[in-house]
Amino acid sequence: MRRTLALATLAASMALLTSHAAMARDQIRIVGSSTIFPLTTKVAEHFAKTTGAPAPVVESTGSGGGFKLFCGGIGAEFPDIVDASRPITGSETAICAANSVRDISEIKIGYDGIVMLGSREAPGMELTARQLYLALARTVPVKGASVPNPHEKWSDIDPSLPDLKIRVYGPPPTSGTRDLMGQLLLDQGCATFSDIASLEATDPDSFRLLCRTLREDGAYIEAGENDRLVISKLEKDPTSYGVMGFNNLERNRERLQGVPINDIEPDYETILDGSYPASRALYLYVKDDHQQLVQSLGDFISTYVSEAVIGEEGLLADNGLVPLTNEERAETMTSAAKFAGN
Repeated sequence: MRRTLALATLAASMALLTSHAAMARDQIRIVGSSTIFPLTTKVAEHFAKTTGAPAPVVESTGSGGGFKLFCGGIGAEFPDIVDASRPITGSETAICAANSVRDISEIKIGYDGIVMLGSREAPGMELTARQLYLALARTVPVKGASVPNPHEKWSDIDPSLPDLKIRVYGPPPTSGTRDLMGQLLLDQGCATFSDIASLEATDPDSFRLLCRTLREDGAYIEAGENDRLVISKLEKDPTSYGVMGFNNLERNRERLQGVPINDIEPDYETILDGSYPASRALYLYVKDDHQQLVQSLGDFISTYVSEAVIGEEGLLADNGLVPLTNEERAETMTSAAKFAGN
């Protein structure tokens, strides 16, 4: 009997070890923001070239879609890293914890901005946050009542704007860019109407519903998570505009032009100093427990936060990332230190 139990225990132990070995992966898996996707793809290529390790697999799912996959659990079938163009939410943290994803490292990598842009052939214009809200919101205030958005052309909002049909390609609900467009631009424009602004304190859910619910009549077109496709559409139709991350503008200056918001141009300086109204930080969220699952995870994080990648003269600065301040770089290095040598 004892011998049978001993053999059974040995067999179970061997099975467990075999299971863990089978779980291990050679490649890092990264999901998340379409804005950060081209940046992380560059880092993945650089990492493979400089270390000889397999290049990480990078997927553009949107920040929200990325967190949903990331928070699914621990193990080889779940991603190791989320690229995020916004901070993780409390509800996402709770979902992660419910699925045993409790040890998560937040690493800030730099800054970006949410910009509206058009092709080089598009009519130039300048917008206020109020005008952007009036162009894109599903309902807008007219004579004290909230009515379906009646504005068909930009010039319907203000005669100084182009006499063109409103057509804006933008991110879907799973995108961090969509979330922050609502928080940073539409809320601001919405709050210029006193009746709506008062709701922010008394009924924040109604305020967000009024301010962030976008049109579905063809003026705002959900364009998925493929920024290259949006840029192609803008070039084919110079009367249309798009909402996406600043690094898309910076990497395509010869093809695209940015639209100033509240008289402020989107550029490195205005995004870093916060004067541009839609500047934002960009993050990596890393699953600490997966250091044992993917041997190269620590080396990849160390590469990502290196001066050669996110420094002022680094790889990503050449691709539109606005670098961190020296103080923030020190904080990022501290956050990433736990991965060094792993």
